[in-house]
Amino acid sequence: MPARRITVAGLVQGVFYRAHAQAKAQELGLKGWVKNNEDGSVEMHAEGPEGSMKAFEQWCWEGPDAAEVTSVQSEETKETHLPSFQILR
Repeated sequence: MPARRITVAGLVQGVFYRAHAQAKAQELGLKGWVKNNEDGSVEMHAEGPEGSMKAFEQWCWEGPDAAEVTSVQSEETKETHLPSFQILR
């Protein structure tokens, strides 16, 4: 299955981006994690079917209503076979 490291920049912390990302990933059947970075961005590792991955990457540009996304960077990475999609603190 495809696996991607995704970094989202803009106004993405303090707007429940991680919680919404987790809900969207679960809805799409993806596994992985999401966390805040010190530079104000949000970083994710997601893995799952290609169609779900594409839908998730498109959603990353939108995020929750209060978010203002300025960039989404995505790169292929190794699959980790996580059991669910988790919020890391």
